[in-house]
Amino acid sequence: MIEAAIFVILPLCLAIAAFSDLFTMTIPNRVSVILFGAFLLVAPLAGLSAAMIGMHLLASLIVFSVCFTLFALNVMGGGDAKLLTASAVWFGFNSSLMTFALYVSIFGGLLTLLILMMRKQENAILASGLPVPPLLFTAKKIPYGIAIGLGGFLAYPSSPLMQAALARLH
Repeated sequence: MIEAAIFVILPLCLAIAAFSDLFTMTIPNRVSVILFGAFLLVAPLAGLSAAMIGMHLLASLIVFSVCFTLFALNVMGGGDAKLLTASAVWFGFNSSLMTFALYVSIFGGLLTLLILMMRKQENAILASGLPVPPLLFTAKKIPYGIAIGLGGFLAYPSSPLMQAALARLH
């Protein structure tokens, strides 16, 4: 049961956040709250020690500090900051967190370039009849939740929590 929760909660929440951000340019607060709260419930049941849980919380605090600074400088949206913070707790303070950050950065850069190119070709895209969410053209923001979701999907298998869940299956 705990393994199923570990396999499903983070990816499902990231997918919901990515799709919501794509279509509405917002990430619901409840997604971040569910992610953080679910970790607090799952971690002890998955066998993480208090020290290990503390390291996961430290990772989340560090990510929150960076994201809060970027939000205060108007570089990052609040939903993105909350989602990154809540996701970081699932990775912990280890190399998988850095892998997550790297993937998010790469996908974020590619997503930004793609959307900027699309905005330059707005008339051609609309004339072609491609089903593109209108907010991609009208909003001045980038739906970074997509990059966070993709980065999380790729990095999550390397996280200690996922590794422990996979080990328990064998």
